[in-house]
Amino acid sequence: MEQATLVRRAVKDPGVPPFGETMVPAPAPSREGGPSVPVELTDDELQLLAEIATGVTTDVAARRLELSARTLRRRLRAICDQLGVNTPIEAVVWAARKQLI
Repeated sequence: MEQATLVRRAVKDPGVPPFGETMVPAPAPSREGGPSVPVELTDDELQLLAEIATGVTTDVAARRLELSARTLRRRLRAICDQLGVNTPIEAVVWAARKQLI
């Protein structure tokens, strides 16, 4: 059986980092369409994202954080809106990439 080989070519574009270098995600765009502002999450919001990152359901996470399930879902939605993402898992990935959780 033949094995495919990958050939990596040097990137000449100065705007694109070389393969293997990490890219920091851009800050979330502002809702007004103006310049974007850096996003900062509170300790409670980061704790909520860390709990969701463990893979538990929202009901279990709410019980562990001593919140109602509705409050937890509402806070997750607010975090997603603040970060400019569509789903809680995207918010978890954002926080993980920033090494916040």
